[in-house]
Amino acid sequence: MLDIKFVRDNPEAVKENIKKKFQDAKLPLVDEVVELDGKYRDCLKEVENLKAARNKLSKANGPLFAQLKKCTDEAQKAEIQAQINANNEAVKADADKMAALEAEQEKMAARIQEIMYTIPNMIDPSVPIGPDDSYNVEAQRFGEPVVPDYPIPYHTEIMESFDGIDMDAAGRVAGNGFYYLLGNIARLHEAVLAYARDFMISKGFTYVIPPFMMHGDVVKGVMSFPEMDAMMYKIEGEDLYLIGTSEHTMIGRFINQTLDEAKLPLTLTSYSPCFRKEKGAHGIEERGIYRIHQFEKQEMIVVCRPEESADWYEKLWQYSVELFRSMEIPVRQLNCCSGDLADLKVKSCDIEAWSPRQQKYFEVCSCSNLGDAQARRLHIRVKGADGKSYLAHTLNNTCVAPPRMLIAFLENHLQADGSVTIPKVLQPYMGGLEVMVPTNKK
Repeated sequence: MLDIKFVRDNPEAVKENIKKKFQDAKLPLVDEVVELDGKYRDCLKEVENLKAARNKLSKANGPLFAQLKKCTDEAQKAEIQAQINANNEAVKADADKMAALEAEQEKMAARIQEIMYTIPNMIDPSVPIGPDDSYNVEAQRFGEPVVPDYPIPYHTEIMESFDGIDMDAAGRVAGNGFYYLLGNIARLHEAVLAYARDFMISKGFTYVIPPFMMHGDVVKGVMSFPEMDAMMYKIEGEDLYLIGTSEHTMIGRFINQTLDEAKLPLTLTSYSPCFRKEKGAHGIEERGIYRIHQFEKQEMIVVCRPEESADWYEKLWQYSVELFRSMEIPVRQLNCCSGDLADLKVKSCDIEAWSPRQQKYFEVCSCSNLGDAQARRLHIRVKGADGKSYLAHTLNNTCVAPPRMLIAFLENHLQADGSVTIPKVLQPYMGGLEVMVPTNKK
């Protein structure tokens, strides 16, 4: 969400940004909101002028009432009373005008907000330009992708060889997009989350377990309307939504708050289950756990000063790389193009893990700098040392999100005999286990 003053002063830059995001249908909204903003401010001035005139007339009646009380001349009293009556009529007329103007003001304010929530954030100059994710640009690779000389089964087949997954039962209980994890696969799932938690704590982040539901005003503050429609599950009959990621309630924690600049940056790592409709997404009906309705995630969140957010963006995605490389999984950084950015994002990149089976990379982390967009919507301000306040910047990044990342883990650590090796960093979280041996070879 942009500052209306910025749109007012830079309409052509805002239009150019919309074009870069291939959202030309939104171009007329810029002129509409600029025109509405002008009318709104004119209306505001007129209301203020009417209030001033009303107050002046009301004050004028005070001395007139005093004169009326002391006056003994009937003709003069009638004259004073007539003036009081005229003033009262003028006050009433002004009040009626104000009521009409304020009603109009309210309509304009609602439409202005609707448009401002629709116009996308200004993207960073470094963002590659393209209409969709096929234009995302590989920046660099970390670790050597390996294609073994033995076949890599589909990930659910690997899990089934350890008696580690039951999707049929999950389908009977909850439908497509759900799963039961069992035994060492479930244990591995939790080991990865615990290791990621401790990894982030070692980087100076504070561990948080947030609420897993949130009010509608928080939802509107942390994501765009298309994201909300495609992702969020609403609790029937209540102003509550299930979170799609802990970022939502982690940033929502600061709604309508003024933060102390001396305490910034806030570096937080949070655990939560995540719930997503995945409306319109491909793959939800497919066998497997790549795209599902429920998963768990360790997240990174930063709330900082505007001048710090670019540096934190670099740090966050690099933490993801370091984490995955410590688990001996090859990854690459992919810079997201303009058309692939959600409307609140200034800049974003994906960290993708290597899949030996598919012989390509797939997304396991998403790192985003949202600038002041979420802070503007949620009214998150920072009080500086000079006493002045300004909007904070917010960033988020996936730490790990199993079970999807387990696909990369299992494929990259699968041995020719069907066993899976456990990297040293995870062995303490697996009770010292070095190798997982299949229990259900078919």
